[in-house]
Amino acid sequence: MKIDYFKIPEIKVSYKDNVNTTERFQIKCSEDTVQIFKIAFGECMQHHEEAYVIFMNRSNRVLGISNISKCGVASTLVDIKIIMQTALKVHASAIIFSHNHPSSILRPSQEDIRLTKKLKEACELLDISFLDHIIMTEEDHYSFANEGLL
Repeated sequence: MKIDYFKIPEIKVSYKDNVNTTERFQIKCSEDTVQIFKIAFGECMQHHEEAYVIFMNRSNRVLGISNISKCGVASTLVDIKIIMQTALKVHASAIIFSHNHPSSILRPSQEDIRLTKKLKEACELLDISFLDHIIMTEEDHYSFANEGLL
């Protein structure tokens, strides 16, 4: 059997790391995380939902932040496989997930709770610490970790 290698797609996985470990921002508390997410969400906070993930090394130094989803006014689609793929690509030891609520309602929805559980399970399977899920509004935030829900 002859295989035509020109008909097999090539897969490339890359991550360019150009910051020294000691120069990376270190997250020490949930307020550090909230400050990062306030910048990331920028002007979308009241208009539509987005989701971001901060990826960290073992000492909670930030490897990077990634916009996982941009969507509608009332929800955003989060694909856990994309989050885990990125975490593996950057060799993350820990992640913090966040999305915003344009409605300014901090209370997590049933979907938020379900997503948190699935993210936690996926992280456990890959030996990645899932440190928090933070819901952001323009005025405040809700931390699943601070509320004892992780």
